[in-house]
Amino acid sequence: MEDVKRWRRDLHQIPELGLKEYQTAEYLRHELEQMGYHWESIIETGTLVYIDYGCQSTLAFRSDIDGLPIHEKNQVDYVSKHPGCMHACGHDGHMSALLGFAKRLKEIKEPLNYNILLLFQPAEESPGAARLVVESGVLEKYHVKAIFGMHLMPMIEEGKIACKSGPLMAMCGEMDVTIHGQGAHAGLPQEGIDSIMIANHAYMQYQTMISRHISPFSPVIFNIGEIHGGTARNSVATQTCMHGTLRCYDESLFHKMTQEIQAIHDGLMKSYNCQIEWSCPPMYPPVMNHQSLYQQLKACVDPSTYIELDEPLMLAEDFAFYQKAIPGVFFFVGTKCQEYQSGLHTETFNFHEEVLETAVDLYEKLARNIKGV
Repeated sequence: MEDVKRWRRDLHQIPELGLKEYQTAEYLRHELEQMGYHWESIIETGTLVYIDYGCQSTLAFRSDIDGLPIHEKNQVDYVSKHPGCMHACGHDGHMSALLGFAKRLKEIKEPLNYNILLLFQPAEESPGAARLVVESGVLEKYHVKAIFGMHLMPMIEEGKIACKSGPLMAMCGEMDVTIHGQGAHAGLPQEGIDSIMIANHAYMQYQTMISRHISPFSPVIFNIGEIHGGTARNSVATQTCMHGTLRCYDESLFHKMTQEIQAIHDGLMKSYNCQIEWSCPPMYPPVMNHQSLYQQLKACVDPSTYIELDEPLMLAEDFAFYQKAIPGVFFFVGTKCQEYQSGLHTETFNFHEEVLETAVDLYEKLARNIKGV
């Protein structure tokens, strides 16, 4: 456990943004070499370790490795040394748990039912490099039949394992909208086309779409988090931009909503003689846990430390790209405690490293006990 704590605190100090995790990759590879492993580079900053137990098929275990563009405000001696960048989503803990599992595997002498692939994946936050890993062909190369992943979760009691079968996390898209109007003096509004006013109409119609065009039994989140328009207080705004996110658990529903958004924009352009450019490409698919694998994972957890989630979360994860290719299960390890109250993606997120042993133990049980996919 001391090694896991050291790894976590070392990695916490060197966060790097997606596809730029060079120092992180160097650290991980050095530690793996110290354990006697040979590693393989993938997508430049990603790292693979393949452990051959002489089996026909392989189980993969994945950790993300990137940080976030957040300036850390924790008052700890292992605070980020990279200003403006922080491990505010627990990826330092994810990496350390997977390193702990790698060390644990060295202690296993009896044969396992599967070969093992350890995957330290870059750029989970953006652009979602799990898709690039899948496209690289590495899953086929090593005959990977199933994959497991973990995320620390401050909404769940410390040390508990939480999971569910089926949909666990949402599909998401990132929407960008630019409304082109016509500038004019504020004293002559009839000469202009007010892009801010049109943006207000668009925003309200987006919300009406959710409440009137989508079934109340289909969970959806449509959040506009940024609106920027105009350049002067006494001018009619020529251009207004909006940026937001669209989340749901159903890919067909996602595509239906993008069609509804286009219809809203078509109506506004006709009504106000403006132009609207927009995009909302799907970023990550929904995380869908494989039923049979989930039941096997659940059997590996002490019932006193297990929480079966009643409903999925509206968070998103690029782990879903693996599950589009092969069966997989994603689970949560709780970090909620009195000392650390901050949520993910905040400048004061932190956790007790002891929870990482929970993840290492479960990884080992999965490696020993998964029988079939």
